[in-house]
Parts: sequence; structure tokens; C-alpha cells
Amino acid sequence: MTFKEIQNLIKLVTESDLTEFKMKNEGFELSIKTKNFEKSGGVMKAPMVTMAAPAAAPQVAAPNAEVTESVSAASPAPAESANLIEIKSPIIGTFYRSPSPDKPPFLKVGDSVTKGDVVCIVEAMKLFNEIESEVSGKIVKVLVEDAQPVEYDTPLFLVDPAG
Repeated sequence: MTFKEIQNLIKLVTESDLTEFKMKNEGFELSIKTKNFEKSGGVMKAPMVTMAAPAAAPQVAAPNAEVTESVSAASPAPAESANLIEIKSPIIGTFYRSPSPDKPPFLKVGDSVTKGDVVCIVEAMKLFNEIESEVSGKIVKVLVEDAQPVEYDTPLFLVDPAG
């Protein structure tokens, strides 16, 4: 199962009314528990994803959607940011602004971006994933420092679609 397929599965399960999802496939095991798990009598405080593979792969906890929302709501946003669009991390990993340490960043504040442009790299489990923009516009702000860990749905950039 590819990383993108796992991402899509997590998104589908989180958006559904399911409380828990488990899958086993040729030495690979995936378990997703949503916020509805606690409501159904399970004991859990946050949505969680665990993966196991042969060779004892690390377990990965998915971000808590409620925590992500409360952090976003707690940070003061300028009035003019109402029309700005966030480019968010589709995965958990380490954020990099450039393709390598000796190269310039993919984007700087003021640069124009079009849908499909690579905006950064997020490294997850030794894989360097190019993150593409889903919107067109002008980069207004870079919200994450280089080499900083990010979670699923962490805002990375602010884009002005009118720019």
C-alpha cells in the first residue's frame, strides 16, 4: 500500500461515521481509530493510526483534528487574511523549503504559484515527498521553519488567490 493510499484511507475514515478501521495485508497491518471511537465506548482521547509491518516498523500517531482546529483558532489572524488560502501538509514528516541544503527554496514570499507547482518537500520515513500546490496565487507567508516537524493538515503557506 502506498503512502498516498494510506493518506486517502485516513481521510475517508476520519470523515465517515466509522469508529474504528483495521486492515491486514501480507505482513502489513493498519489500524485507524477516530474520535467516534470514544463515543462508542472505547477508551481514546484522539484519532489515532497505527501501522505495523514485518521488521517492527514504528507506530505512527495521526494528528488530532480537534487539536489542529483549536491551535488554528487560538492563533490571532490578521483581518486581511480572511481571503487567504492555506497550503497544508498532506502528511506527517519534516518540512524542507528547498530540494537540498545547497539549493534555493522552492518558493519565497511574493512568488507566484500555480496549481501543481512543487512548494516544498516533507520527509516521512526516509522518503522525500514533493508537496504540490492545490491553488494558484501569490505566496504571502511561509508558516513553517525549514527542517521543522509537521503533522497532517499543518498549514505551511498562506496564498493570496487574487495575487
